[in-house]
Amino acid sequence: MMDSKLNLDKSKIKKARQLSKEIAGPVNEYISQHTTVAIERATLRLLGADGVSKDEVPVPNMVINSLGDKIQYGAAKYYINALIRKNVSPQELNELIADGLDISSIDFTDQKLIDQKAEELVEGAAKRIKENVAYRSGKIDQYKEKENSPLLYLIVATGNIFEDVKQAQAAAKQGADIIAVIRTTGQSLLDFVPYGATTEGFGGTYATQENFKIMRKALDEVGEETGKYIRLVNYCSGLCMPEIAAMGALERLDMMLNDSMYGVLFRDINMYRTFVDQKFSRMINAFADITINSGEDNYLTTSDAYEKAYTVTASQFINEQFAYDSGLPAKLMGLGHAFEINPQMENGFLYEMAQAQMAREIFPEAPLKYMPPTKYMTGDIFKGFIMNAMFNFIAKSTNQGILLLGMLTEAIHTPFMQDRFLAVENARYILNSTKDFSNDIEFKKDGIMQTRAQDVLDQTIEFLENINQQGLFDSIENKMFAEVSRPKHGGKGFDGVTEKAKDYFNPVYKYLENELGLK
Repeated sequence: MMDSKLNLDKSKIKKARQLSKEIAGPVNEYISQHTTVAIERATLRLLGADGVSKDEVPVPNMVINSLGDKIQYGAAKYYINALIRKNVSPQELNELIADGLDISSIDFTDQKLIDQKAEELVEGAAKRIKENVAYRSGKIDQYKEKENSPLLYLIVATGNIFEDVKQAQAAAKQGADIIAVIRTTGQSLLDFVPYGATTEGFGGTYATQENFKIMRKALDEVGEETGKYIRLVNYCSGLCMPEIAAMGALERLDMMLNDSMYGVLFRDINMYRTFVDQKFSRMINAFADITINSGEDNYLTTSDAYEKAYTVTASQFINEQFAYDSGLPAKLMGLGHAFEINPQMENGFLYEMAQAQMAREIFPEAPLKYMPPTKYMTGDIFKGFIMNAMFNFIAKSTNQGILLLGMLTEAIHTPFMQDRFLAVENARYILNSTKDFSNDIEFKKDGIMQTRAQDVLDQTIEFLENINQQGLFDSIENKMFAEVSRPKHGGKGFDGVTEKAKDYFNPVYKYLENELGLK
C-alpha cells in the first residue's frame, strides 16, 4: 500500500479484507456446487455454438432447452458428443440444431474421444482470445498510452448500431479514450442474447456478438486515424452475464460492467443465480485481460452519499474479493464510486475528495472507475458544468483510472455530440492544468479530510462485521445494501440454477481454472 495522505490505519484495511474473505467463503462454496443455464450457454458459445432458428431462438438456448434436467452433467458433453457422432463442424451442427436436431437424445461415444475433441475446441477459443490480448497490448505499446490517466469514458446510446458507430467515431475524434455502448432498456432481464446486427433498441443498443464486431471494427479504424487505441465497453451483467463475457472475449472488448451484486440489488435478479454467474463471467474476463467495472456508484442513487459512504467502500472490498476468487488481478478491477454528495452540503467537496483519495489508497493497483454527478443535476447547465469541473478536479488529484465524463444536460436527455465535446474540453483543461497536483499536495493532519476518511473506514469495518455475522445472502435480504431488500429465493432467474452432478463436465471452466491458477 502507498503512503497514506489520509493517515489510514493499514491494520484496519487488512481487517476489512479479511472480513471480506470470510464473507465470500460460504458464497464461493455454493458457487462451486452449482451451474446455471447462462454458464452452460456461455460454454457452448466458446466451443462454437452460434446462430438462431427460423423463430430466432439462439442455438445455445435451443440446446439448453432440450437438455432439461440433464444440464446438471454439463451441456458441453452433449454438444461435443453430437459433433463426433454426426462427424460435422460446429457450424454444421449449429445448422442442424437450428433445424430441430435434439442432441440430448444422441447415444454417447467413448469419453476419451469427447475429452480429445473438447481439448481441441477449447484450445481454438483460447488461441483466438490470446491473439486479441496480444493485439490490444501491442497497440497500447505502439501508441505509448500507458501513462495516460485517467482514461476519458463516453457513452453512445442511439438504439441503432450503425448510428452508434457514427457517434462513437465522433466521440473518439473529440478525445474519448473509451466508448461504452449502452444496452437497450431491459436487456439485462432477457435470458437469451439476441442475434445479429440490431437497429431498434430503446434507450440503448442490443448487446449482440455482431454488434460487438461492428463497433470493434469502427473503433479500430478511428484509432488508426487518431493514433491511439480506443477501448470498447459493454455490459456483462444481467441474466446473460457469462454469455456477454464470452462474446466480448471473442470480439476483443476491453472493459465490461461486471459487478458481483448489481443485478441483485438494481435489477431484482436472483442472488444465487447472480453469484454463480459472476464467477464464470469474471474468469472469462480475467483470461481475456478485460477490465471490469463495478457498480458501487449506483448505491448512491438510493442512499445518501454522505451518510452511507461506508456501504460503497464495503462493497468495493467485497467486489475485490470475489474478483480475486475468479482469478482477476487488481490491475483489472475498475472498482466503482461516484461524486454524489448534495452540492448544498457545507464542505461537501472535501468529503468527496476524502472518499476518492481513500479508494485510491486502499486499492492502489485498481484502475478506479469514477462516476460524475447525476443525482443532483437539475437541468441548470451552468451549475452542472461547474459540478462536473469539480468532479474532474478530484478525479485527477486523486489519480482515478477511468473517468466517466459528466454531461451538462445529464438530467434532460441522452447527450448530444456537442455535449460530449464540451465534457471532453472540460476534462482536458483540468487534467492538464492539475497534472502533478496529486504529487504536490498534502492533507492536513487530523483535518476534515483525514478525519472523514478514517471515520468511513471505521464504519466500513463495523458494516462488514455485521454482514459477516449474518451472511451475505441474509444481509442482502435484510436491506443492508442500497436500502434495497431482495429475497433469497425471489427475483428473476432462480429456476436457471442447477446443482452439479458428480460427473459434471465443463472443459472451458476447467481450462480457465488451470490457466488462472484457481486449482
